[in-house]
Amino acid sequence: MPKEAVMNVIKVDQGREVKLFRNGRNQAVRIPVEFELPGNEAIMRKEGDRLIIEPKKKSGLLEWLRAQEPLDEEFPDLDEDSPLPKDFSL
Repeated sequence: MPKEAVMNVIKVDQGREVKLFRNGRNQAVRIPVEFELPGNEAIMRKEGDRLIIEPKKKSGLLEWLRAQEPLDEEFPDLDEDSPLPKDFSL
């Protein structure tokens, strides 16, 4: 294993001791500033004895559009001879 990979593994495994406390019926932990996540929501899952907390990905229209497959069909060219739209007032 290259030396850089070993250094990265060591950095990932190093942590910071934090206190657990109760917030009503829930157990909570105060996240130190160097571990802050972006946004107001996160996803938490359990893997063995570990809790994994990740930022929640945005789920708006742009993210949905980015996830879509490109369309295979071609759209027709607009006719230059098409009539212009008419202005009207309501």
